[in-house]
Amino acid sequence: MAEEKKLKITLVKSTIGAVPKNKKVIESMGFHKLGSSVILPDNAATRGQLHKIGYLVKVEEV
Repeated sequence: MAEEKKLKITLVKSTIGAVPKNKKVIESMGFHKLGSSVILPDNAATRGQLHKIGYLVKVEEV
């Protein structure tokens, strides 16, 4: 059984000046405050979200 890849995503920039649509993406990914991290599966949906909010987050493979 293949190991599923995961991404650790950390919010490093404030969403105060961000586009409202991008704020919703941040909220839907599970972030609550600056510096918080979430671990999500590495799939097309997550990659699409990261494409939109790449300037707000730092991504690492787990």
